[in-house]
Amino acid sequence: MAKQFQSAKKKRMINNTIVHIVLAILAVIWLFPIFWVVLTSFRAEKGSYVSTFFPKAFTLDNYAKLFSDTTILNFPQMFMNTLFIAICSCILSAFYVLAVSYCLSRIKFKLRKPYMNMAMVLGLFPGFMSMIAVYFILKAMGLTEGNLIKLALILCYSGGAGLGFQIAKGFFDTIPAAIDEAALLDGCTRWQIFYKITLPLSKPIIVYTVLTSFMGPWLDFIFARVICRANSDQYTIAIGLWKMLEKEYIDSWYTSFAAGAVLISIPIALLFLFMQKYYVDGISGAVKG
Repeated sequence: MAKQFQSAKKKRMINNTIVHIVLAILAVIWLFPIFWVVLTSFRAEKGSYVSTFFPKAFTLDNYAKLFSDTTILNFPQMFMNTLFIAICSCILSAFYVLAVSYCLSRIKFKLRKPYMNMAMVLGLFPGFMSMIAVYFILKAMGLTEGNLIKLALILCYSGGAGLGFQIAKGFFDTIPAAIDEAALLDGCTRWQIFYKITLPLSKPIIVYTVLTSFMGPWLDFIFARVICRANSDQYTIAIGLWKMLEKEYIDSWYTSFAAGAVLISIPIALLFLFMQKYYVDGISGAVKG
């Protein structure tokens, strides 16, 4: 009996060691590009072709250039354009997703199942397939010139957000319907139940929805490129980083491109760190309940 126990323990230890080694290798593979981009952002040598992995000299000039040299590529303006579009889109998209998810989870109406089936079918097709049609609709409405481009992008990113209700609806389905019924008996409206009862119990899915709603417009390139076209004052960060890699700019802007790639990760990291507390509190509250 003791030999069997020792054999099982040894086998489990070997399995755990193999799993940890595989996970460590995967972690290195995943972190390697990030490490390389960070190193390149501090590289003093210019150009995209270098002979050594580690920089021969480190500098902060690549970061300073993003904010000081605005004659060709105005990075601060691109950053603020993207931040404004991402925040507005995030607020609208999160509200649409949570509202649609709650309605489909709690309210029974005639076209409920056909709508969910239609949304499932539409979700099989990538959004950029409709970008030409969307562009001509926005152009007919006069939203493809000047500052209205920001409004056009906000509409693009948030307009169809309600179709992505599946995950949030699944979470709302786990909240007992008896809570809603008791609130209705006490005289609450549907809006009061949604705002004052359901949302406070749904912090994890709210955090997930806000993060995904922010990351979409923050990182998008396709719709921004099609709608902005030659309006350089309305460019987003994704377009700016792409311009840095064009043949006329790549030699002088490549290391600044890496610096810009590092900078655009900061708002997402800060948003996650800020909302992580609410995510953990929501999970612990659900477990206690």
